[in-house]
Amino acid sequence: MGVPVSIRLDEAVQSALESVARERGIGLSTYLRDLATAEARRVRNERIRAETQRVAAYIASSAEAQAFCEACSAPATIPDGL
Repeated sequence: MGVPVSIRLDEAVQSALESVARERGIGLSTYLRDLATAEARRVRNERIRAETQRVAAYIASSAEAQAFCEACSAPATIPDGL
């Protein structure tokens, strides 16, 4: 279960968001929760992509890291008869 959050919206913003929520057949709280969840997911994915780029840059600049990746990604030898 989530934790309640209280926010203040000016009337124009609240009215606009309520209108969109109504069009979607949901309440304002549900609409705001959906927006917040989508934004949290976007931020998380953005951070993951940035970290992946940092790792890739490190690997590209380090012979030791490249050798490690090659050793880890080499196909395993399967013994004859299996």
